[in-house]
Amino acid sequence: MSAMKIQRKALVTLKEGAYKWLFATLAFASLVFLVGIVFTLLTESLPVFSKIRPTSFLFGPFWYPTADPPEMGIWPLITASFAVTAGAMVVCVPIGVGTALFIHELAGRRQRAFLKPVIEILAGIPSIVYGFFGMVVVAPILQDLLGIPTGLCAFTASLVLGIMATPTVASLAEDALSFVPRSFREASLALGANRWQTLTRVVMPAAGSGISTAVILGMGRAVGETMTVLMVAGGAAMVPKSLFDPVRPMTSTIAAEMGEAVMGSLHYNALFAIGLMLFLITLGVNIIAEIISRRFRLKLGLGR
Repeated sequence: MSAMKIQRKALVTLKEGAYKWLFATLAFASLVFLVGIVFTLLTESLPVFSKIRPTSFLFGPFWYPTADPPEMGIWPLITASFAVTAGAMVVCVPIGVGTALFIHELAGRRQRAFLKPVIEILAGIPSIVYGFFGMVVVAPILQDLLGIPTGLCAFTASLVLGIMATPTVASLAEDALSFVPRSFREASLALGANRWQTLTRVVMPAAGSGISTAVILGMGRAVGETMTVLMVAGGAAMVPKSLFDPVRPMTSTIAAEMGEAVMGSLHYNALFAIGLMLFLITLGVNIIAEIISRRFRLKLGLGR
């Protein structure tokens, strides 16, 4: 009998070891893919900087890669990306966080049962559908309403991107609020605070880490979105003077020109350099999100 127990214990240990190696392999596979992406971007981007100075490439005011001689300054693309992303965050952060607060803190059971699935459905709609909606519906309405030359501009792109990122922010922020212990609310109310004070001074600071992460992830989606901005931003590679000017963000530039660029040409390598720039921006956003999340955890005494 003891021999059978030893065999079973050895079998369990063997299975646990196999699961450990399997999950470790999957975890390191992600690292391998990341290293491969970085290596590809670097190797394909470096030829550009051997012919164009990095400062000229980053801060050049003109993007005419097929001209003779070509002009490859991506400053108009960078400013367009930041302008569209900033406008999208102005739309999605208050709506998304406000929606999460209403669903989790104020809505009744029936309202919550209806709104939560609707938000999740909105998060699953393909971006090209948002692009069609913005191009066919939102752009003409804004053109007539505001009296602007074209509805395909940075403002329209910001509005559509903000609507598209709102479900992501709302869903993740609502999940963060659900992790706040009920005892926090009860203690605040027992000390005489009203519901609004409890919500703004207790619940939101306690869920600050998750809410900030939701906002950063919403920003990441807005920065990396391609098809929507390709369809509604206007496609003009120039530095915008206002939100009502047509623009061309970095993602839409890669999507629009990669199929036309000759493989191995300077134009082709420049598009990879834009991809490298996008990767660095995304990396910076993730680092900022981790710093903010860690500061909230330390402030609340939740560990390092």
